[in-house]
Formats: sequence, C-alpha cells, structure tokens
Amino acid sequence: MCYYNPMEISFIAHTCFKIKGKEASLVIDPYDSKETGYKLPKLTAEIALHSHDYDFADRVEGADLNISTPGEYETKDIYIEGLSTYRDSNNGADRGPNTVYQILMDDFRILHMGALGHELKKETLEKIGEIDVLMIPVGGTHSIDAKLATKVIASIEPGIVIPMSYKTKETKGALEDLDKLKKFLDEMGVEKVTEVDKLKISNKSDIPEETQVIVITPTNQ
Repeated sequence: MCYYNPMEISFIAHTCFKIKGKEASLVIDPYDSKETGYKLPKLTAEIALHSHDYDFADRVEGADLNISTPGEYETKDIYIEGLSTYRDSNNGADRGPNTVYQILMDDFRILHMGALGHELKKETLEKIGEIDVLMIPVGGTHSIDAKLATKVIASIEPGIVIPMSYKTKETKGALEDLDKLKKFLDEMGVEKVTEVDKLKISNKSDIPEETQVIVITPTNQ
C-alpha cells in the first residue's frame, strides 16, 4: 500500500521521537532539558507516549491522548499496545518500570523500547509481531548497552533499527556516562553508516529484508 505523503520519523534527542502519519502525529518520550542537556523544541501531536518519564505530558501541545501505562489503545486508525518491561535486569527494583510501545500506523509496525534495561522475556516476544522500524537504546548506564541491544535486535529481527539514548556533545549530568554511538555501530558490524535528517517510508518496499541500522540526526543539532 502506498500513500501520497510518506510517514516521517524525526529523532528529537535521547529517546524522544515524533512520528507523522497520514491521519495523525505522535510524540514519544518528551524529556526534561535540565536533566538531559538537550533543548526540547516545541512539539505538537495528537498522541503522546511516555515509556518511563510520566511528568512531561504538558510538553506536547495538542495531545488529546496521553499514554503512560501498558495496555491497548486505538485512535485515528492507529493501534498502540504498551507492553510492561523494566529499566533494569532486577524486575524494576533498581530503576523502576518501563513500557515498550508497539505501534501500528499507516500499515507500518513500529516498536519503541523506551529505557529498556534487560533482554525481552519470551512472553513479551510472543506479543511482538513483525517489526518494520525499531527504536532501541544503545548507550548503557540507564538502559541496555550496545552488546545487549544487539541481542534484543536479533530476537526481534526488525527491518530498520534506529539507535537512541547514546552520548553526544550535548549530553550532561547523568547522561554523561552513556556510551557513544560508535560502540553500538561497531558491535553491529556497521562499516558504512546511513544517516538521514528524517526517515521517510511510503510502502513496505522501503523496509529492507535484512536488518539495517539507520542513524537519524537529532533535530536539535
């Protein structure tokens, strides 16, 4: 199925993305500028998802639906399923809960891992379908690191992988301990990096059969 306007995925920074579809837009994980070092631009969308930071709903203007808990949701021809996970490998005892969001939008299946801190359990993997685009943390410290991220990717086998939550020149405070993106790219064996300002996909033929890593330049750089 082909749409006149392609779906656009923009990487804001850290674990925050904006996805613009045919019927609506959604923002995932708006953040605190003081804690991350990233300036948060003005964000507008009909839907806001929060995987682990639940206090920032007012940072997405126009959001009629704010989701911060596991469950099934449907609006504007978009189906969203939040799956319960943790931010650590100790069932949340160290850093608390995390929600992984599986999104069916414009005939594409998108999976955002939030601040996942462990390999996915069998029962979680059984709920995840064929994934076209996967957003996954790779910098360690507050979520999975490069090595563990590659294991999670292998268990899902997505078409496109977009890394997030890694160290850049803007990160500060607690995020300064994150690993740089290169560590993940080396772990994945990526020799030539594909980098775009936005990821635009129009139909299923845009999704590679073999998993491909695509780096989206954060909008605040």
